[in-house]
Amino acid sequence: MTPADCTAMKRRGEKLAVLTAYDYPTARLLDETGLDVLLVGDSLGMVVLGFPDTTHVTLEHMLHHTAAVARGVQRALIVADLPFASYDTPEQAITNARRLLAAGAHAVKLEGGKSHAARIAAIVAAGIPVMAHLGMLPQSIREEGGYKLKGKTPESADALQADALAIENAGAFAVVLELVKADVAQRISTALQIPTIGIGSGPACDGQVLVTHDLIGLFPWFTPKFARQHAQVAASIRTAATTFIHETKAGA
Repeated sequence: MTPADCTAMKRRGEKLAVLTAYDYPTARLLDETGLDVLLVGDSLGMVVLGFPDTTHVTLEHMLHHTAAVARGVQRALIVADLPFASYDTPEQAITNARRLLAAGAHAVKLEGGKSHAARIAAIVAAGIPVMAHLGMLPQSIREEGGYKLKGKTPESADALQADALAIENAGAFAVVLELVKADVAQRISTALQIPTIGIGSGPACDGQVLVTHDLIGLFPWFTPKFARQHAQVAASIRTAATTFIHETKAGA
């Protein structure tokens, strides 16, 4: 898979399936299913490292996990998040994007619209594909004060579409729409030539992304309302460990 393949899929009306991965076995298993894109998301800060939000994730964390994922992937497009405060200037953004590619990513993702268009353009000009991220921005959680639905007013909907067009013009090959009102996400998806990948933004986006831990029930302490679970891995782990304990205590 390549960024150009993502665009071609949108033109064909074929949906993009995207999941997160943070380690070798998960990445290898997901890649073997034929998944289109694997996102090494800074969500690893919460579901792997135990931080309260993504702002605690460092570039070193991302490099470590990106390299592990890359060792398990043969087919999927690997996109790695530029973490909080790692792309404050175009120069810094290029430097750190190059480091993620050296670790094994095929493209990088960053959060922000018009305000980050110059940074997106700079990274793309350096030969590095960029996926953008609009709507609810996890790296801005401290200013946002929570995870809130976006595009609820005509003004905010127009601003989101303007941001989307700005990042498309800057050269982004796709954009994640997180917690965007479904009809607004549909409108943006229609307006753009590049694919939109929704998370909690309704079914009309050109693809969907989920945190794998939410999909398989591996982080039972919090699951977003929009996440549809298809397995209960946490329960299986607890059952296996409990059985092991009992067998060990019994000398079996």
